[in-house]
Amino acid sequence: MTIRRSCCVLCRDCRERQMENNQEIICLENLSKTFELRYHKTLRAVDAVSLSLHKGVCTAIVGESGCGKSTLARMAALLEPVTEGAIYYKGQQIGGIKEGRPMSIRGEALRAYRQHVQMIFQDPVNVFSPRMKIGTFLMEPWTHFEKKSKKEARALALYSLRRVHLGEEYFDKYPHQLSGGELQRIAIARAIALHPEVLICDEATSALDVSIQQEIMALLKEHQDETNYAILFISHDLALVENFSQQVVVMYLGRIVEIMNGAAFRMHARHPYTKALLSSVFSIDDDPNKEIYVLDGEAQSATGTITGCVFCNRCSQAKDICRREAPV
Repeated sequence: MTIRRSCCVLCRDCRERQMENNQEIICLENLSKTFELRYHKTLRAVDAVSLSLHKGVCTAIVGESGCGKSTLARMAALLEPVTEGAIYYKGQQIGGIKEGRPMSIRGEALRAYRQHVQMIFQDPVNVFSPRMKIGTFLMEPWTHFEKKSKKEARALALYSLRRVHLGEEYFDKYPHQLSGGELQRIAIARAIALHPEVLICDEATSALDVSIQQEIMALLKEHQDETNYAILFISHDLALVENFSQQVVVMYLGRIVEIMNGAAFRMHARHPYTKALLSSVFSIDDDPNKEIYVLDGEAQSATGTITGCVFCNRCSQAKDICRREAPV
């Protein structure tokens, strides 16, 4: 994933060298999302973010609630209309604004995009129909996209269960008979069934126990190694992000403020907001004398027009120019 955002502060040349040999799948160009509120107010959830998703790269987006990371992911999956900017898939525009008007692919083109770009949601319980057996849920991609017969779809669904280390006995069960971790495994099995090119995980592990989280992430990485798909991983768990992501993107008030190598996340963070996020995470291995970054002041309102740096109200290093111009 290559970020084309002027406020990213770390290792641009290194990122470009890492990505130059990887195929670009999705490109989000100058993407913004605004929601209309009461009393003629608007909320800018995502503000002019540009990035590309590349084959075989796992990128995490982190930030506090309301920073726009989930909205950005939903726009990339064509589940949320775009206010400004454009979405490209393998060089062809498929969504956003074109010639001043909203546009989005439909029909067979949208079906193909849905097949190649899959999304795993935060709460697995809400993904399943309580009246639908697990087997029927897993057969749907094969009958809907590949037009397989019921016999073929059943065999492929059973294979999907084995891929996520679940037995054939789950085929005839209903969702209420399974735990949250088992349901999330089945959601993953369906998402990766047709070998997607991009897998978007929106807080896919946040509702699970720590042991189950590790198993789910291990499954995702195992299948990524097999098929080389791109992963966009949204999470609040910084330890999980550090262990499983090649790159980490930090968002604040709809903008990207920093991006760095996943393995160097803790050591090389430079932005004050990133340092504050890391300081908020407790670890028994922490140095008792380590520096604690405390954020003073209040965040700027996302319902107004923000000039300059979005973080200047809370930044201990802010200068007068920060209130007038965005960082470069």
